[in-house]
This record gives sequence, C-alpha cells and structure tokens, in this order.
Amino acid sequence: MVVHQGVAHPDMCDVMGHMTTRHYVAMFDDASYHFLFKAFGWTGDQAISERIGWADVQHLIEYAEEVAAGDLLEISAKLEKIGRKSITVTYSMFNLSRSMLAATLQSTSVYFDLDARKAILITDAMRERASPLL
Repeated sequence: MVVHQGVAHPDMCDVMGHMTTRHYVAMFDDASYHFLFKAFGWTGDQAISERIGWADVQHLIEYAEEVAAGDLLEISAKLEKIGRKSITVTYSMFNLSRSMLAATLQSTSVYFDLDARKAILITDAMRERASPLL
C-alpha cells in the first residue's frame, strides 16, 4: 500500500549532491503514520486522548540508489509480522523519476502506553483489522 509521496528538495541534499540520511528517516517516519492509520485506524489524536501510541525499537535501512534534488519519491508499506506487543513493517522508497528502488526500511515498533512508558498488548480488534495486510 502506498503510504507517502514526496519530493527531494535541494535543501534536503548534502554537499555530495544526494539526499541526506536525516531526510530518508523523516520520510519513512511520515509514512509510518499513514501506515498505522490504514492498518490499525490509529491517529496521533489517540496519543493525546487515550495516551496510547507507538514506539520504534529497531530500524534497518538499506540504501539502494542515490536520491538527488528534484526526484519524486513514493513509499509503500508491507506488514511483515504482528506480535503480541509489536509489529514489523517493511517500507520501500521508490524513486519515480528514475524508476528504481531508492531505499528500504524494516521497522519494528511496539504498541506503547505513553504514561507507563512501556509496551502493551496489541488488541484483538487491531490484530483482526490488520491481519489481511500480512
């Protein structure tokens, strides 16, 4: 599922002419919010009203090809695993301008109680809603 579209602006690139790591991570992070909404119906409002959110605990990024200023980017997500308290998602950044894979991010995130500051169980309803995406 497509979860983000963006463009690499010149100010996102470093002195070597390619997009810097900080902006890859920002785009993947933005994509994760869209994924969490599409997969679980979770929005940032729940972090405020219910004090429940998500915390990333592991990222593995692989850079496949350089991204330059002006490149159009699209990120898709695939739910790989739903655990008791965590999910694993692979995000793929595709460079539409060059018709190639730019990078992937495999992310493990825990469902998180923002007051207790600890991982909590993913509910049966959430699991049921997201399971078709596996």
